[in-house]
Amino acid sequence: MSNIVAIVGRPNVGKSTFFNRLIQRREAIVDAVSGVTRDRHYGKSDWNGKEFSLIDTGGYVLGSDDVFEAEIDKQVELAIDEADAIIFMVDVESGVTGMDEDVANLLRKVNKPVFLVVNKVDNAKRAEDAVEFYSLGLGDYYSIASISGSGTGELLDDLVKALPEKETVVEEALPRFAVVGRPNAGKSSFINALMGEDRYIVTDIAGTTRDSIDTKYSSFGFEFNLVDTAGIRRKAKVKEDLEFYSVMRSVRAIEHCDVCLIVLDANRGFDGQVQNIFWLAERNRKGIVVLVNKWDLVEKDHKSVKEYEKAIKKQMEPFTDVPIIFMSALTKQRIYKAIETAVEVYKNRTKKIKTSKLNEILLPIIENYPPPAYKAKYVKIKYIMQLPTPQPQFAFFCNLPQYVKDPYKRFLENKLREHFDFTGVPISVYMRKK
Repeated sequence: MSNIVAIVGRPNVGKSTFFNRLIQRREAIVDAVSGVTRDRHYGKSDWNGKEFSLIDTGGYVLGSDDVFEAEIDKQVELAIDEADAIIFMVDVESGVTGMDEDVANLLRKVNKPVFLVVNKVDNAKRAEDAVEFYSLGLGDYYSIASISGSGTGELLDDLVKALPEKETVVEEALPRFAVVGRPNAGKSSFINALMGEDRYIVTDIAGTTRDSIDTKYSSFGFEFNLVDTAGIRRKAKVKEDLEFYSVMRSVRAIEHCDVCLIVLDANRGFDGQVQNIFWLAERNRKGIVVLVNKWDLVEKDHKSVKEYEKAIKKQMEPFTDVPIIFMSALTKQRIYKAIETAVEVYKNRTKKIKTSKLNEILLPIIENYPPPAYKAKYVKIKYIMQLPTPQPQFAFFCNLPQYVKDPYKRFLENKLREHFDFTGVPISVYMRKK
């Protein structure tokens, strides 16, 4: 379980530049997702072998100080509530502002590591000016220049040392199915319907994060942990910014699950936030099942399912091999079909194809439809194998891997799906030098 580090501060101090530098400088990055709610960013990075998730809480340009104060207080409180450590960024060019003091007042009450970072310190004069930030009462500060990366090494060294060690639960290695989605889509109703009807539930286990619950669940002869990411913490605070809180929770759940059950409200459709959660799951190479909830409330005819499914898959392109279940948590319509499908997706994700079978089926196809010639050079694929990874990854060994472009890789992926059934699972295709 990776730690979460929140980057907070007022607008225009360089938080996003710093965020982008951190997620781009390490090879272990999974991905960054922007725009889930307004201009917040979510990404993953590591330093000195320690992995952590980053959240850039974004800035605001609002009309009055009063409105700004309410908004920044809300965002900072939500971020620090979820984070294991906080980076508080300020700007040496403008010095200490009233907005900085507002944030500092909140952070002084926090019992978590807080790192005061003075940005844009790129010369000796600015290094002297940075001294005034001692007045914020947060102790020592770090002088950096996020554009050039100057000073970030020392900050990150101390940051990873301060991050708490996460407990790893090894007593059971059950698959984890995470129920994620935007607020009010019916996640809680779906899980409650399952728990109320199925008598194979064994016990509740305290979640590995403070805001998820793992329920050991058995169905269709298959045992797994069902991870509820619905709102189970302070309701008053959740109301302040439900979207932000929901996505922070979903980021954690997606990173540490095997299959994501993405619940969406049939009346709202596959909107922007649902799409971002979908792509976060895809880029983390998780199994995916889309559950269209509240289907009983939609006016429909004999074409409705096909048209709705077509519209969703249009938004998923190019990864459209995803099961879509139309259900109702309220009436319990197809809720068990949803779980049965998730079990099948998990089996697809852990499927291992024999090397001999891969080569027997795919090499003749490749011979008939070889990669396009590039600069009068011909690519010859000689051998295929599945890599020993938790999710499906395939290596195609050839003479000139650098000349195989993305369209042909998608062709190979489609052939893998056609012959071996990887429905609901992202596939990685790598070209390797033979």
